[in-house]
Amino acid sequence: MRAIWKGAVSFGLVSIAVRLYSATEEKDIRFHQVHREDGGRIKYKRVCSVDGEEVAYDDIAKGYDLGGGEMVILTDDDFSDLPLTTSRAIEVLEFVPTEQVDPILYNKAYYLEPEQTAAKPYALLRDALTNVERVAIVKVALRQREQLATLRVRDNVLVLNTMLWPDEIRAAKFDILDEDVTARPAELAMAGSLIESMAADFDPSAYTDNYREALQEVIDAKVAGREVVQPEEAEEAPAAAVDLMAALRASVERARAARGEEPAAETAEEEGEKPTPIKKAAAKKATPAKKTTKAAPAKKAPAKKTAAKKSA
Repeated sequence: MRAIWKGAVSFGLVSIAVRLYSATEEKDIRFHQVHREDGGRIKYKRVCSVDGEEVAYDDIAKGYDLGGGEMVILTDDDFSDLPLTTSRAIEVLEFVPTEQVDPILYNKAYYLEPEQTAAKPYALLRDALTNVERVAIVKVALRQREQLATLRVRDNVLVLNTMLWPDEIRAAKFDILDEDVTARPAELAMAGSLIESMAADFDPSAYTDNYREALQEVIDAKVAGREVVQPEEAEEAPAAAVDLMAALRASVERARAARGEEPAAETAEEEGEKPTPIKKAAAKKATPAKKTTKAAPAKKAPAKKTAAKKSA
């Protein structure tokens, strides 16, 4: 790994020299835009919209759109005057309980490696964080931007998680959630049983990116000059349940069967309560089909009796 940043963790009066490494990497398969006929790479030119001339990198500046066609142009000198006093420091602001940090705030993760002379204070901060079960809230300047972040311990290494600012989190406003919708006690109990039957310890290595693997197989087949034959996926039969309670009960039984467990005794639904419908459309389609089947033999029966009387 290559260090992308060097600085120091400011922990009270203690300074810990560290190097920053990106802790994650995307495994997406990347493509280039090419000409379909000859495979030539597609290139884009930086052209000015005013004079139509191509612009060199050295002549490109940042512009802030004020609206109405007005633009404020900022140069590198304007950015260099900004007060980023923490440009080479990770300043610890406070220590908070881990559960108080909402995961929605987390953005990107980095590993912190201590310099040779800072191994002892690094281990001190790491072990102290482990003992108190808290995370450090810090501020750090990365890529010309001040960011809020946390310091925590993972696999005996300090991990810096950059976070979004509170005003960068969108509010969840959905009108349908304002309606008074409640679940019945029996449905809640059955949903709890379904959760319990599917409970497990999280093992991230048990999950794979099936789409990426299939895409890589297509690429390998193209290179080898062979044809890829995808196996036909068996379509699951539509569930016969017409209410929420029956769907939950069927889900519990299927989850237990998948684990090799014995089916549980049927839970009696609360009497006097109507089931919550979840598949009204399917029920309507089934009704006319039954009427058609019964109508056909009904017309033929009288015809046979009449013929018998005439013969006699």
